Amino acid sequence: QVQLVESGGGSVQAGGSLRLPCVASFSEYTYSNYCMGWFRQAPGKEREGVAAIDSVGNAKYARSVKRRFTISQDNAKKTLYLQMNSLQLEDTAMYYCAADLGCSGGDVLVRALRVEDFGYWGQGTQVTVSS
Repeated sequence: QVQLVESGGGSVQAGGSLRLPCVASFSEYTYSNYCMGWFRQAPGKEREGVAAIDSVGNAKYARSVKRRFTISQDNAKKTLYLQMNSLQLEDTAMYYCAADLGCSGGDVLVRALRVEDFGYWGQGTQVTVSS
């Protein structure tokens, strides 16, 4: 069982930054068998993967956000983060934290960020970028 609560969204001008935290509650026996991801969905568009990270810190990013966004985690606090810099109008979306409990070590480096692979989701936090 995993519970996820993301926050930190808001409005920001283009070129600005936001950091989104996601507090995760994992059962102890599942902690080493997971990947965490950030997804986003704009109105009228499909939900798309933004970034993912496994239990030991391997990370992957969508090309559209690479070099601008950073995914990280604080294992002691069981918190996932998405640091978003140089925000663009195209980054406007609802951002979701997600967990995949079927993810082995290193999988994040080779697998695509697929919505279908993530079985646990937060409620989302809105990010709006304006000019």
